[in-house]
Amino acid sequence: MSEEQLKPSKGTTTVGVLFKDGVVLAADKRATVGNIIQSKTVEKILPIGDKLVMAIAGGVGDAQSLSRIIRAEVELYKYSKGAPITVQSAATMLANILQGNKYFPYYVGLILGGYDSNARLFDFDPFGGLLEHKYVTTGSGSVIAYGVLDEYYKEGMNKDDAVKLAAKAVSAAMKRDIYTGEGIDLVYITAKETKRLSPQEVQALLKA
Repeated sequence: MSEEQLKPSKGTTTVGVLFKDGVVLAADKRATVGNIIQSKTVEKILPIGDKLVMAIAGGVGDAQSLSRIIRAEVELYKYSKGAPITVQSAATMLANILQGNKYFPYYVGLILGGYDSNARLFDFDPFGGLLEHKYVTTGSGSVIAYGVLDEYYKEGMNKDDAVKLAAKAVSAAMKRDIYTGEGIDLVYITAKETKRLSPQEVQALLKA
């Protein structure tokens, strides 16, 4: 392989959307190295707590390593404090980890979503920059996904509409971004449940 082929790609599309009673995260499943499709089944939405999930873009190895670290920290907090960590505190913890490694940064773009007393949604840059959003997208297909989100997002929308919007935003990116593809992984979180939709459920959303 050439040096260019060995470079990890930034290609992917991840999306987060707040709705009236929760938050939904969606992502494609393709992983690339340069112009090569390395995997068609990458799980880019990773659980890190009881009602916390993280969507990953960028280097898969860096993202998986970070997910293990933050998952362990969230568990330690739960057992030391006797209560689950809040979404805000988990976001701050993750931002501090990224900031602490700014001279040798993790090659990632992350979205964190979860529910404590209400739903929260954050995204991060590789240096620990932290912003809260009502909707957000990262990765090489994010410009395309933002076109869908900007057009159709409504504050206070219900779960079904938000889940459909997140799926359609990733689907739009899959049609135009060569680094985004192979299906859609989608998880939503409410006060009552955390659910990962099956591929068949996602396809039904896109046809609706």
